[in-house]
Amino acid sequence: MSDRIQQIVAMGGGGFSMEPDNPLLDRYILDLAPSPSPKVLFLPTASGDSDRSIVRFYSAFLKFSCVPSHLSLFSSPLAELRSLIFAQDIIYVGGGSTKNLIALWKAWELDQILREAWERGIILCGLSAGSLCWFESGVSDYLNTGEMAVLHCLGFLPGSHCPHYDGEAVRRPAYHQFVAQSQLPAGYAADDGVALHFVGDQLSAIVSSRPTAKAYRVEKVGDSVKETPLQPRYLKDSSTRE
Repeated sequence: MSDRIQQIVAMGGGGFSMEPDNPLLDRYILDLAPSPSPKVLFLPTASGDSDRSIVRFYSAFLKFSCVPSHLSLFSSPLAELRSLIFAQDIIYVGGGSTKNLIALWKAWELDQILREAWERGIILCGLSAGSLCWFESGVSDYLNTGEMAVLHCLGFLPGSHCPHYDGEAVRRPAYHQFVAQSQLPAGYAADDGVALHFVGDQLSAIVSSRPTAKAYRVEKVGDSVKETPLQPRYLKDSSTRE
């Protein structure tokens, strides 16, 4: 077992796919890796391994000092997933359908491999579905109808999560409702452009690529919901990874 710390960076929204001209969150993630040129594996499962998302990933990460690659579970996946995953420094999960992502990962036992990778100190990160998947549960539009629903996830991190908190008007009221009705446990919401950085299973830092974006602690108090704003550290364009 590695003595490297366990880290997950959960982005409510942002990164190369949402902010192609604003690399601050992606640079933050790269700077967490111990290698000056980390190996970064992109998992576009939630988008159905969309060619567009894969091309955007390479277009963004080939500009950085890193070694990018991707894993497709829809077309000719590798037989030996463990060796591929364990050779990485960073696993980066894209957005899309969290429900489909979890179902496919479990079918390939990739959920178990990723848990072991995290325990070995390989950095896990992602946005939207790639943020929500790591928590016990959260708010998801998994039917793609615009109607929010409770989704049970992988449970690497305790509690619930709501990404795109300021990006989609229905997210905040739905999260409040589910927490108030005890359908979801207490947890964290993140605006687009905000990343929740967990060390182990504890929130260690909150960073942002947007000056006004915030995170929130959302919990049930009596019969109502308490929402506590959490101010991120706004990242500055000072990385040397490019």
